[in-house]
Amino acid sequence: MKTLSTSWLAAALFLGSASVAHAELLDEVKARGTLRIACEGSYPPFNFKDDKGNLTGFDVEIGRAIAAKLGVKPEFTTTEWSGILAGLQAGKYDVIVNQVAATDKRREVFDFSGPYVISYPQLIIRADETRKLETAADLKGKKIGVGQGSNYAELAKSIDGAEVRTYPGAPEYLQDLATGRIDAAINDSLLIPYLREKTKLPVKAGAPIGKPDSNAIPFRKGSPKFQLAINKALEELKADGSYAKISTRWFERDVSKPLAAR
Repeated sequence: MKTLSTSWLAAALFLGSASVAHAELLDEVKARGTLRIACEGSYPPFNFKDDKGNLTGFDVEIGRAIAAKLGVKPEFTTTEWSGILAGLQAGKYDVIVNQVAATDKRREVFDFSGPYVISYPQLIIRADETRKLETAADLKGKKIGVGQGSNYAELAKSIDGAEVRTYPGAPEYLQDLATGRIDAAINDSLLIPYLREKTKLPVKAGAPIGKPDSNAIPFRKGSPKFQLAINKALEELKADGSYAKISTRWFERDVSKPLAAR
């Protein structure tokens, strides 16, 4: 979901080549008694401050649950996305739980857990929509709203015959969708329930469109015991129903599973 700049990658690769060998991360975490977790803290509904200033969100709850499975306490650090990966490389924290896409380039720098979230570009349509708006062919001649400069704008522009309208953000295009000025909008499947709840507009999630994106938890290279422990923790959270409970609270479904076919 989140993208990585070329300049940061070059710097990170340099740091990685110059870094000294580390002890196994799992041993460090166990000895310390804490799992140091980084997130933005300003990326709702994944991680953000509530009205009382407390850190909350899907990723925060998942991070706490993983720490509990490891038998340690979670210790959160919030930092801007632009520097979050560099901070992990520098050893400021142990993991990032912040919807990080496990790209090939990032795997050159970090190791990752298995995927813990699957997200999709997804259509948003009016709550009372009766037309079939599910495929690129269905969207020919239709007006589609997207955020200016977003990946979804590029996706919409690739749809043959669609009229793409760009907006500063989701509230603006959802308002136009609700009033019929556009036929559909596109955003991340995980954000749609939150956006609908926040805006209170008569819109709903439509069909997935485009390719899925898997997100995972990065950490420094060379700690196979830690990788096994993180993956085991995630598997246990899914098996005992904890993951589904957390996921449904924030997204109305289990986001470790693909969307049901339509």
